[in-house]
Amino acid sequence: MKGLLLSILFFSILNVNGQISITGHISNNRNKFLYGVSITLKNTYDGATTDSLGNYSFTTTEKGDQILEVTITGYNLATQKIVIGSASLVQNIILKEQITELKAVIISAGAFEASDKNKGAVLNSLDIVTTPSANGDVTSAFKSLPGTQQVGESEGLFVRGGTATESKIYMDGNLVNNFFYSSTPGIATRGRFNPFLFKGTVFSTGGYSALYGQALSSALILESTDLPEKTEADLSVSVVGIGGGIQHLAKNKKSSWGISYNYTNLWLAFNVIKQKQDYFRVPLAQQTDANFRIKRKNGGFLKYYGYVSGNKVGFRNPDIDSVALKNAFVLQNLNTYQNINWKDRIGNGWKINTGISFSTNRDDITNELQNDENNKVSISNPAFYSFKNFSLQNVARYAQARMVLEKKIKGLSVVRLGGDYFYSNEKTTYILFDGTKYAEKVTDNLVAGFAETDIYLTNNLAAKLGTRLEHSAIINKWNIAPRISLAYKLAEKSQASFAYGIFYQNPERKLLPGVAGIDYSKATHYIFQYTMQTKDHTLRTELFYKKYDNLYKTVPNFTGKEIAANNNGYGNAKGIEFFWRDKKTIKNVDYWISYSYLDTKRDFLNYPFAIQPSFAATHTVAFVFKRFVLPWKTGFNFSYNFATGRPYYNFTYDNTQSKYIIGDQGKTINYNNVSFSINYLPNLGKKDATVFAVWVLGINNVLGQNQVYSYNYNNDGSRKEAVTPPAKRFIFIGCFLSFGIDRTQDAINNNL
Repeated sequence: MKGLLLSILFFSILNVNGQISITGHISNNRNKFLYGVSITLKNTYDGATTDSLGNYSFTTTEKGDQILEVTITGYNLATQKIVIGSASLVQNIILKEQITELKAVIISAGAFEASDKNKGAVLNSLDIVTTPSANGDVTSAFKSLPGTQQVGESEGLFVRGGTATESKIYMDGNLVNNFFYSSTPGIATRGRFNPFLFKGTVFSTGGYSALYGQALSSALILESTDLPEKTEADLSVSVVGIGGGIQHLAKNKKSSWGISYNYTNLWLAFNVIKQKQDYFRVPLAQQTDANFRIKRKNGGFLKYYGYVSGNKVGFRNPDIDSVALKNAFVLQNLNTYQNINWKDRIGNGWKINTGISFSTNRDDITNELQNDENNKVSISNPAFYSFKNFSLQNVARYAQARMVLEKKIKGLSVVRLGGDYFYSNEKTTYILFDGTKYAEKVTDNLVAGFAETDIYLTNNLAAKLGTRLEHSAIINKWNIAPRISLAYKLAEKSQASFAYGIFYQNPERKLLPGVAGIDYSKATHYIFQYTMQTKDHTLRTELFYKKYDNLYKTVPNFTGKEIAANNNGYGNAKGIEFFWRDKKTIKNVDYWISYSYLDTKRDFLNYPFAIQPSFAATHTVAFVFKRFVLPWKTGFNFSYNFATGRPYYNFTYDNTQSKYIIGDQGKTINYNNVSFSINYLPNLGKKDATVFAVWVLGINNVLGQNQVYSYNYNNDGSRKEAVTPPAKRFIFIGCFLSFGIDRTQDAINNNL
């Protein structure tokens, strides 16, 4: 027994003497020591874990070539080849953090996202339709965000000192021409699309992706819904019309189809709420649409959406050049849009997103000078009265083909490349007071190629690099537009971003045909952003500077129409914007505040020199407040929009100086608008209900505050009239029924 113990002791001493010590520390690429890292020799039981200072130490009897493996959640596996001899080893290892969607910085400078899924979304889809001042209009909801202007006399998005034509709207990657109903004098029209068509919206107020172009200021990018959860139908009845539709999901849940119809007639609303205009043809609109969705085996989608829309309107306004005469304006419009889109995987890690769209638009417009008895009159002296009797027909066709290829490089890094082809054909026919007919036709073929990559260097640092190349038949030149965005995470919930880009645009259609030799207009964007975002709070602030070059200056042609004459215009816009959203501080209350300061001047069109444009206010503020009272099954929504007065001008042509001068100018009163809405959900909590209802009451401009958008001048500039809303306020009452799916819980979850 004594000999056995001596033998064990002897061999133990030999074993200890054969052990080699391996020590070191583990850190990440920011020199931060990591706790709890597992270090092992591959295919052995030898190893250790790091302490709070990142240190580790263990011994082994292994010899020769070995592999040291280092692992911890959130970092890439690290391996290190070592050679174990007779001496102790020191191995210090740096781990590279895994780049994941949950932890990665978001490239977001200049962009607001409305989505139910994306963690970087500032708004969700329900926010768009529950903002009282929006009245269910997609673009109007974004006027509660910084960067936009409260322009009420013309449709469109006016962003950071840009005109409405400098903002473009896309659906599933394809440009939507005539997104808004056709213009009527002094009245902003709504968008044609139902907000519930879209599952995600990105509103870029500047510095947008190289995948899009032909917009100097901003891009509104809409993504349509996929398959419905199950077959459902809906019906709506309101003071402005009726509508309904069905979405049918196949039994295998791999495809769906849908149709809807909406009829709008403002007769009842206009008889209750008197309008400034004398409507002899109350606004009437009809729209029908259809869609289908097919889900592919590997997760791809084939989508189709199309609609046909028609509307009529006619009203009289007092003639500004006389006391007793009137102008009777009539518009009849027919608009169609078709969009088919295919997204899929095509092998070797590549994805394809391709689409074709086609749209048509026809406007038939007439204007008559009428007397007190509403009969047409013709006056030739003064001569300008003659031109108040005219008719105009505009027929336009647009088509686009688009393809984007995408592949993940490593982690979240992605490369995209592709191209666009745009075709437009627009014919305008003018018939003057004496029957003289003038016709003009503008056709353009525009091709574009683009490449872009998202590079995630770490979870804290990412870049988006891209460029776009375009050629327009009208300009007959190429342009190249580089874009770059950087994002760096400052702390776990905050980040800083920078965006730079060059953007080009053709002349808008109403300025064509112009003189030969005109070039693209150009804007260069610089944007700095700070964001702090948690589950319940969002803080964003942006500094921006935008420089305009080659803006279009105009001259009147023989019909009095302004056409593009040269590219001698220029301008700039700079400012700061602020956005704060809070879902927690006040119990059961969700609110957001936005503020914009804009300093902008431009010399373009018939402006005599660089001045603040008439559509731009220096300060704008929006406040939106929402509360859902569960025991009452009711949601209360409140919004307040404010803007300082906008400048207005009367430009007259001085024949002695052969140039435009400012005959009169001033500023409008400040803009104020308090709106309120109530949503009542009577079926809330009824598990056996098959029909789900939402009653809505909305009042725009509750306090009836005076709003002046601009001023119109008579022919010699001696008199001016304020451009104001058609009515002090508007009241909406409606009931929305859904059959098959209870949407009421969504309203609660998104408002508490």
